[in-house]
Amino acid sequence: MNIKSSQTLVSEALKQIKTISTNDAYKMVNENQCNLIDIRDIRELEKEGRVENSQHIPRGMLEFWLDPESVYFKEGKLDLNKEMVLFCAGGLRSALAAKSLKDMGFEKVSHIDGGFGAIKQSKFKII
Repeated sequence: MNIKSSQTLVSEALKQIKTISTNDAYKMVNENQCNLIDIRDIRELEKEGRVENSQHIPRGMLEFWLDPESVYFKEGKLDLNKEMVLFCAGGLRSALAAKSLKDMGFEKVSHIDGGFGAIKQSKFKII
């Protein structure tokens, strides 16, 4: 059996997706150019706090909530024409999630380098 490691999956994803800095993400949010999507688990948000102006979509539901054909589709929650900027705690889950959205056909997708850890050190406000 030849199973790819999670590390291999992440490194393959990173070659196919756009990674942006917290500064780039902050600028995009302030200019209303993107959907800032927090894919962390709800327990992480409760423990660490939320990023102001972000939408929470748990990693396990991302593809379902963004698929207009899915019964779980969240009508009007996001502007599907804007860039989807994803983040998780450190950047691993968001890399895989960004690749998944690309695979679904979303063209404007990126993830934040360093995830929530980097966001806490940036201009973003944690609430």
